[in-house]
Amino acid sequence: MKPVKFDYYAPASVDEALDTLAELGYDGKVLAGGQSLIAAMNFRMARPAALVDLNNVPELSYINPTPEGGLAIGTMTRVYQVEHDPEVAKRFPLLPEVAKFIAHSQIRRRGTFGGAIAHADPAGQLPSIAVTMDANLLIRGKGKERWVKAADLIIGPFMTTIEPDEMLAEVVLSANPPRTGSNYQQVSRQSGGYAQAAVASIVTLDENNLCKAVRLVLMSVGEVPILSQKASQILVGHVPTADAFKAVAEAAATSEIDPATDLHATAKYRRNLIRVLVARSLAEAFGRAKRGG
Repeated sequence: MKPVKFDYYAPASVDEALDTLAELGYDGKVLAGGQSLIAAMNFRMARPAALVDLNNVPELSYINPTPEGGLAIGTMTRVYQVEHDPEVAKRFPLLPEVAKFIAHSQIRRRGTFGGAIAHADPAGQLPSIAVTMDANLLIRGKGKERWVKAADLIIGPFMTTIEPDEMLAEVVLSANPPRTGSNYQQVSRQSGGYAQAAVASIVTLDENNLCKAVRLVLMSVGEVPILSQKASQILVGHVPTADAFKAVAEAAATSEIDPATDLHATAKYRRNLIRVLVARSLAEAFGRAKRGG
């Protein structure tokens, strides 16, 4: 199939892009990498009246260190750049670990970091990873800007709090504390395919090897990325053990997810995957924290 007729705009600056979005209102849609949006348009699942293409706006592509030791990533930075950037690997090894699971190299060379987050695909890795990393997102509109936590951005499948005249401009990741470890686990039917279920975890140990903090996100088992509350309740303040990981996994699988049955997997199978992947991810993340990350 082919998309319905649409108007096309190619601004050369952020200000021009924001002016165009303000003029178009609900008729406009931002085009970043296009690896998801164009496919949806071809199947007529998305029918924007106009596209505002950001690919001619170089000021939106960068990876910059922040004074606090984190990183600021422009929304048009390609996933491939994030995957292979040495500062990203040094400060946030979870990102390149996840990136290798995102489709294939050709897709990652075109797909954008911010665009994938703003697209809010419930089966997409980067929206879930943004929640796991507690990312701060800069949303800009004409004459206005605001910061939103990643967990507050996504309100449903392919739905966010970004208004029609706004766009995601920057993703800021705060530095990890000492003795922090992370891990990503997924199961898919083939290499580069969407996950039938996936888990991402970031954990921090205190000086006594007790769990100081944990962020565990469950993916492809609900309409939005699910930040586990059971993980914090069970682990924080305690010695992280295999039995504790199993307890978190069982609690997450039975009370925190709402998996669907589709042609890729049954709901029961997805629950069983979460049981396995949660325990596996936590064990690896805490092991890395003990080794210094």
